[in-house]
Amino acid sequence: MRRIIQSQKLKNVRYDVRGPILEEAQRLEAMGHRILKLNVGNTAPFGFDAPPSILADVVHHLPEAQGYSDSRGIFSARTAVAQYYQSHGLTDTHVDDVFIGNGVSELISMVLQTFVDTGNEILVPAPDYPLWTGAVSLAGGTPVHYLCDEANGWMPDLADIESKITPNTHGLVLINPNNPTGAVYSEEMVRALVDIARRHDLTIFSDEIYEKILFNGARHHHTATFAADDVFCLTFSGLSKAYRVCGYRAGWLLVSGPKHLASDFLEGLTLMANMRMCANVPGQHAIQTALGGYQSVEELIVPGGRYYDQSMLADRLLNEIPGVSSVRPDGALYCFPRLDPEIYPIEDDEKFVIDLLRSKHLLVTHGRGFNWPAPDHFRLVTLPDVATLEEAIGRIAEYLEEMRLRRR
Repeated sequence: MRRIIQSQKLKNVRYDVRGPILEEAQRLEAMGHRILKLNVGNTAPFGFDAPPSILADVVHHLPEAQGYSDSRGIFSARTAVAQYYQSHGLTDTHVDDVFIGNGVSELISMVLQTFVDTGNEILVPAPDYPLWTGAVSLAGGTPVHYLCDEANGWMPDLADIESKITPNTHGLVLINPNNPTGAVYSEEMVRALVDIARRHDLTIFSDEIYEKILFNGARHHHTATFAADDVFCLTFSGLSKAYRVCGYRAGWLLVSGPKHLASDFLEGLTLMANMRMCANVPGQHAIQTALGGYQSVEELIVPGGRYYDQSMLADRLLNEIPGVSSVRPDGALYCFPRLDPEIYPIEDDEKFVIDLLRSKHLLVTHGRGFNWPAPDHFRLVTLPDVATLEEAIGRIAEYLEEMRLRRR
């Protein structure tokens, strides 16, 4: 019998947030060790409960959520999403411009499978959320990474983007607020990115899942607001982070811009939606209540709120470690600190985080897992409570001190 091997389509696909490092953590757990997992932005394990009104509405609608829905999503959810964007300045938004998916992750894959042909190049930020790179590759395209500038608050390097555009470039991915850096793009930056897309006839893919998680007066700007009628823009967002319902898998896609030029693409996207039947129906019933009700996330993102306090604490503690620097996050749920190569000459950052895991039973993700080109960063989730974060970053400090002593 011949060997059963994975498809060549997976050759360039990686998802190290849940890759070999997690497998090593699971092996250690099977041996009886307790592992502190700071590798995934999953809110529930850290004591973040969904708003009761959302739970009540989902339970109330369970009897009518037993069958398939419209493949694009239930009408009430799509209407709520359309009205949300209308209230944010996109007044030409209609219910038929909205697709509901099993989280943003599914929608990214569906859209790229519909959009990308073999050989197409898609500009993706470095660092990025690795699903973007993997999904472009799986669709047969080529992800081309443009650099974000750590010295400039992790803003995209516009000159680097321009230098990487070729006749094969078809799309530009924005992640704002950014995962893993926590950067929130200014209006000027969003306008500049849209202008690049406009001048080079690129479709914009705007990942805005963290749009409500903002700190220190940062303001989120919807990319589609500046794309107007002449730049085709696909906006991705959902409930998982702001409303603490990661497991509900309730995300959405908004289509905007010159839709009359995209009828063939939209026909293909509808075909993709039909092929998966529909998104999780009970989770869809959370959307209208979430968007229309009290926005409890606002209590979490100000001083005294857990999202804010934990993010600022993690940033401060990381910067206190000799040889570690971290750009303060203005949004999202992560820190992406740098390890000074002069002090910590790390050649393999995956090995570094596995060694940290084995030594201190702490699970983080290496920077190259987010397609950062150098082995000098790692990502830390800031969801644990203050005491747990202090313990976790204390373990990192201990391990790095041990590394320094071994070099003497």
